[in-house]
Amino acid sequence: MIIRVGMGSCGIAAGANNVWNAISEKISSNNLNITLQKTGCNGMCFREPLVDVIVPKGDIYTYGNVELEKIDEIIDSHIYDDKPITNYLISSEAIKNFIDKQQRIALRNTGIINPEKIDDYIQYGGYDALKMCLEELTPSDIIEEIKTSGLRGRGGAGFPTWFKWESTRNEKSAEKYIVCNADEGDPGAFMDRSILESDPHTLLEGMAIAGYATGATIGIIYVRAEYPLAIERLETAIEQAREKGLLGKIIFNKDFNFDIWIKQGAGAFVCGEETALIASLEGERGMPKLKPPFPSQKGYWNQPTSINNVETLANVPWIINNRGSSFSAMGTEDSKGTKVFALAGKVKHGGLVEVPMGISLREVIFTVGGGIKGNKKFKAVQLGGPSGGCIPLDLLDIPVDYESINNTGAIMGSGGMIVVDDSTCMVDIARFFLDFTQKESCGKCVQCRIGTKRMLEVLERISEGDGKQGDIELLEHLSSQIKEGSLCGLGQSAPNPVLTTIKYFRDEYEAHINDRVCPAKHCKSLITYKIDQEKCKGCGLCKKKCPTDCIIGEKKEVHVIEQEHCIKCGSCLTACPDKFAAVEIV
Repeated sequence: MIIRVGMGSCGIAAGANNVWNAISEKISSNNLNITLQKTGCNGMCFREPLVDVIVPKGDIYTYGNVELEKIDEIIDSHIYDDKPITNYLISSEAIKNFIDKQQRIALRNTGIINPEKIDDYIQYGGYDALKMCLEELTPSDIIEEIKTSGLRGRGGAGFPTWFKWESTRNEKSAEKYIVCNADEGDPGAFMDRSILESDPHTLLEGMAIAGYATGATIGIIYVRAEYPLAIERLETAIEQAREKGLLGKIIFNKDFNFDIWIKQGAGAFVCGEETALIASLEGERGMPKLKPPFPSQKGYWNQPTSINNVETLANVPWIINNRGSSFSAMGTEDSKGTKVFALAGKVKHGGLVEVPMGISLREVIFTVGGGIKGNKKFKAVQLGGPSGGCIPLDLLDIPVDYESINNTGAIMGSGGMIVVDDSTCMVDIARFFLDFTQKESCGKCVQCRIGTKRMLEVLERISEGDGKQGDIELLEHLSSQIKEGSLCGLGQSAPNPVLTTIKYFRDEYEAHINDRVCPAKHCKSLITYKIDQEKCKGCGLCKKKCPTDCIIGEKKEVHVIEQEHCIKCGSCLTACPDKFAAVEIV
């Protein structure tokens, strides 16, 4: 019998380390014939910590939200008495809804293998694709296979992968490089991190295949230093691959040398742009450069360099093993294969999902994601992070593909998908993302450095109830100037959240400016907390929770908020029992 514990960052944050230690102690102290295994995230972050019990005949029982006090009960009942505890199991319906719409290629091994053991990866066909490439295919054959697959860059731009590889291969140079862009910086995005933590060898294999196809001998993984677990597991994977002769010299006894090393980035969002990333690799400040020349021509140390992100490279071994035609059979005419999304925000089943291109946003959010938390009303989904935009309810049935998403004013991006409900202020959403891009601007372009600052000032003014007539038009004008005048994708896309919220939620901007109200009742300067005198029962819970002691009233008497001292923290609203619902926002 096997017990498997999810030990990705999400699981560990939820307490998986304690769960692992408790199960290990239970097995040891009772001399149980059980194999305890680590695995990464299987995507169900909404139910961490996760524990799988795998019985000898192969059936898997998945327990969710496993707390320490449940462990003895699970082992005593399930292991000793062969009676699974149905109350603790993730229901088959929840698993079915979450899994059925997915097609896992980049995530094919996540939550299944032990990411710290290369033999687990090999057991599931790991490095077979690299062996096939070296023994049966020429570099041109590989590039043709990738071309047939239709694989486009999953980092956001959607550029054809085969074209980058072929451009790098065609350059004449003694040294060429494969660079993996693992500088995942979008708020709410964790696709690449999960792959690095849960299946690092699929990235290494993908990079080695890319190296053989392009003529490169060195691979570099540029990963943000804020991903310590991912870095630790990558380092382990690289050492294990070297020990087995899968990295280094004369791989599979062929005349092919390829090795990989890691560069930890300082967490600059702009370094997600490939020329800024290269500058950082070379020890310079991460700032973008004019193109051409493109990295495929003159990249790292002016040598031909192919740059792809984690998800792109993670697809490569599967494509080689199953042929490009199998990958291109999924998706749409111009957007082939699958896409991984970090589904977050006000959604019931937040986590990591991999769905075929062409699926509708509605299916992702309401079928895979289980719908909106608290059964509230869906308002919008933010796609593409700070470079993306907000898509409203009436566009939920559009297919998820590059062109359809771009037509809404948003972008696919690297895969961040943040769902918001009707309690979210769209002006504040725009302000949040613009605040991020303004702080992350490298400062090289005046339009980006100064323009985003001016836009942020306007948005802050509107949020504080000081908006002026003409502010919306000013935001649109500044947006066009920033888009046209910025050198790289950060500036060119920074206005997207503002433009899409104006396009689809203009009435909220007008309410803030003209009526000095926030329709979502979110912006502090435009709301007031009051206690309904007829509903208040004088229980005193709101008074106990108030951090400024601005609520007056004796026990069993009607309470009142002294507005001059209220900091609008919302503690009173949270404290008031639902059965009374006496505190309201006006």
